[in-house]
Amino acid sequence: MPKIKTNKGAAKRFKITGTGKVKRRKAGMRHILTSKAKKSKRALRQAGLISETHERSIKRLIPYN
Repeated sequence: MPKIKTNKGAAKRFKITGTGKVKRRKAGMRHILTSKAKKSKRALRQAGLISETHERSIKRLIPYN
């Protein structure tokens, strides 16, 4: 049986948590930060979770995690 290739782009962006959920980084912290409020920038630092509807497709891209 052939092995499944890991999608390297997805492997760099997503991590699987201990409970099996998919963790991601939030978008919007690269540039144009002066116009954003301190509170929203603090919230963007925290990692987010992928919605359950997308979870299955992401897990397919990173099979060995």
